[in-house]
Amino acid sequence: MNKDNFFQLGKITQLHGYKGACKLFLDVDDPSAYRGLDGIFLDMNGQLVPFFTHRFELKGNSAVVHFEGVDSEEAAQALVNKQAWLPLDLLPKLEGKQFYFHEVIGFTIVDQNFGEVGKIDAITDHSTNPLFIVIRDGKEILLPMTDQFLVEVNREKEEIVLNTPEGLIDIYL
Repeated sequence: MNKDNFFQLGKITQLHGYKGACKLFLDVDDPSAYRGLDGIFLDMNGQLVPFFTHRFELKGNSAVVHFEGVDSEEAAQALVNKQAWLPLDLLPKLEGKQFYFHEVIGFTIVDQNFGEVGKIDAITDHSTNPLFIVIRDGKEILLPMTDQFLVEVNREKEEIVLNTPEGLIDIYL
């Protein structure tokens, strides 16, 4: 299965008890949106493998998960530190200026000061300030993804409107 069609839900962090239950850390904004999952995919040596649950107990930003067929401490230990994934269609829908990074790749950036900048080629999230990466005329333009600059996300037009400081885009060109 291709991970491009999935999102990382979290990670199995430890065992819970001695009868095969695991603790799953949910690395998501709203863990309650995933209450009662009946299955997840675990990354087993680079392959996404489905695991069905017979109990999924949400506790804050974690869940105690009882997987079908995993009924011993030894079997559960093999799942510790495995990343948990779900299909993209299970992501809760976002509205307004909220968006998932993967959903806006290819959207056009329009800046209120500069005009049309170009299409989002990628997003970097290596710092406290994620950046849109736009390639224009062979040059890379990095635009801060802050609420301060974000004016509108138009999903119908596949367009993001920013209001960056005057001259910011020009320094890249």
